[in-house]
Amino acid sequence: MPEVSWLGILIAAFASFLLGGLWYSPVLFGKAWQRETGLTDEQLKQGNMAKIFGLALVLCLLASWMFATFLGPRPSLALGFGAGFSAGLFWVTASFGINYLFERKSLKLFLINGGYHTLQFTIIGGIISLLSS
Repeated sequence: MPEVSWLGILIAAFASFLLGGLWYSPVLFGKAWQRETGLTDEQLKQGNMAKIFGLALVLCLLASWMFATFLGPRPSLALGFGAGFSAGLFWVTASFGINYLFERKSLKLFLINGGYHTLQFTIIGGIISLLSS
């Protein structure tokens, strides 16, 4: 099993989870995201929030763990931030872009979601690098 910083993985996962909470809140892009997805306030209230937030946290943990494995033991800070930014922008966001083109989703939604994942992986990479040294 590859050498990883489990503390780094936990902190990176919680940081990316908290970033999502802020990013998709009314303070930043929540209202625009809601308009672009077509979700009403009533639809949002009907969701099982414990399940949604719980599974989102699990997915953040899995993403952080796999990214730590990808970075390897003791990655430099430059590698962590650079690989995180690149993964978020060129893997995740580009993949969303392909789907969004065929699904006819808006550029605004693409920028909101892609922006979150680019920053998410940049933060994950930075935290893992800082705590792996």
